[in-house]
Amino acid sequence: MLTTYELRWFYPGTIPENIQFWFEKHCLFQSSQPQQPREDLYLYSPECEFLGIKLRQEQLEVKWRQAELGVVSFGEIVEGKVEKWSKWECHDSTGESFQAQQIASNPVWVSVQKVRYSQTYEVLDDFLLQAVSENKIINNGCHMELTNLTINENSWWSLAFEAFGDHARILENLQTTANWIFSSYLEQRLLAVDSYAYPAWLARVIG
Repeated sequence: MLTTYELRWFYPGTIPENIQFWFEKHCLFQSSQPQQPREDLYLYSPECEFLGIKLRQEQLEVKWRQAELGVVSFGEIVEGKVEKWSKWECHDSTGESFQAQQIASNPVWVSVQKVRYSQTYEVLDDFLLQAVSENKIINNGCHMELTNLTINENSWWSLAFEAFGDHARILENLQTTANWIFSSYLEQRLLAVDSYAYPAWLARVIG
């Protein structure tokens, strides 16, 4: 089980050019590249915003929200809601389960196409940041991502932070990373009303 502290925003449309430029200039490590498009299948559970279930690349992921930690601000134009989540990943070594074609025609499963730009930061013992490759194993850190989303032929984009590490440090890992990232952010306001996790986003888009 992995515990994370997360902060996300969702907006309709594709990623604005100015935010894309800011992200590439200030957030991405030089060797980082946008990932290839992928598809995640989400189990749509109306009025259940504390539970997220998705199928990705023959792997089932289950996320449960443990706590809502309130609104935090970063400068004068950024505010968002921090949530504590736990995640379980389920694998089937036989390859017989967790196949997308098994549920493709079931309307309770919703396809979300993603093109994701991401960067992982290691939070050092003195709470300085170091950008690292995504496959490097680190004890304390935070993933940041900027993502184009397509659901039911509609475009959305999302900006997100997902901090992990020693239990007593996870919140500080998130705050340290977001404080540093947003010190260079002068683009559109990011509001708490637009800040929530994927289950809440699905409820707004589908419901």
